[in-house]
Amino acid sequence: MNTTDQWIRKVSLVVSQADGQGLDLSQLHFRFAVRRADLQTPNTAEIRVFNVSQDTANRIQKEFTRVILQAGYEQGNYGVIFDGNVKQVRRGRESATDTYLEILAADGDEAYNFAVVNTTVASGSTMADRMVAAEKAFKDHGVTEGYKPDGLDGNRLPRGKVMYGMARDFMRDAANTLGATWSIQDRKLVIVPLTGYRPSQAVVLTSKTGLIGMPEQIQDGIKARALLNPNLIIGGKVQIDNKSVQQARINMSYTAINFFPQIADDGFYRLLTVDHFGDTRGNDWYSDLICLGLDDTVPPSMAVKGFG
Repeated sequence: MNTTDQWIRKVSLVVSQADGQGLDLSQLHFRFAVRRADLQTPNTAEIRVFNVSQDTANRIQKEFTRVILQAGYEQGNYGVIFDGNVKQVRRGRESATDTYLEILAADGDEAYNFAVVNTTVASGSTMADRMVAAEKAFKDHGVTEGYKPDGLDGNRLPRGKVMYGMARDFMRDAANTLGATWSIQDRKLVIVPLTGYRPSQAVVLTSKTGLIGMPEQIQDGIKARALLNPNLIIGGKVQIDNKSVQQARINMSYTAINFFPQIADDGFYRLLTVDHFGDTRGNDWYSDLICLGLDDTVPPSMAVKGFG
């Protein structure tokens, strides 16, 4: 893949009911900001659609509960960058001539807020069994099983246990015990080891494959910007040429904490966050990402934000 393959922007925006019956808004002018991360809290999307007719606006506000956004290039990468539940639809005006309809959405929000576990596990069960019970509760609210590595098990418990409470709490406890993180990505439950990654072909980022500017070493990880790329999946692999990474400058103050994740010797990283920004009639069409070396632990600056 090179930059000559990434031309002619392509985008699809559909609002729908739970069964997929919906309304295609792809031909309208809209801007979007999609925020995805290896966090337990849901990913979010803010989509502002301009100059929507009154009838269409009324339908969107009253009839639809789901939004699916795909973006990329006709010649190159193209795919889903957000699939989630509509949380709010509001109207406004940007200027004397331009009105907008803003859609605020969250990925797996219903499951995160309302999935409840009500079951028991027998003596001899493991933390992985508790994780399965939480997965079943999520499935009842539309979040299905995604990637989960083999070998998640843990010690067997000497006694049975009653499980009653929020599925997210049981999932958090099980993942922490098993040395993993969990998140909801496009309505699928994804579990990734703390020092592992999702098996996938690494996205190679160079100036010829969409890298914009110079990546930078910061306290959160390696920060970079690229042309919008739906193949940048949370927990997946990214390859960056180390020669292009700007090394962080230490703070000489004696009270400063100079902790910076390492620049990987082989240039391979796992993706922690990716923010997609686009404007169908403007210049914005890029992805901002933060990643860590494949074997690195989450830095303190990211741990306080809920990573790991």
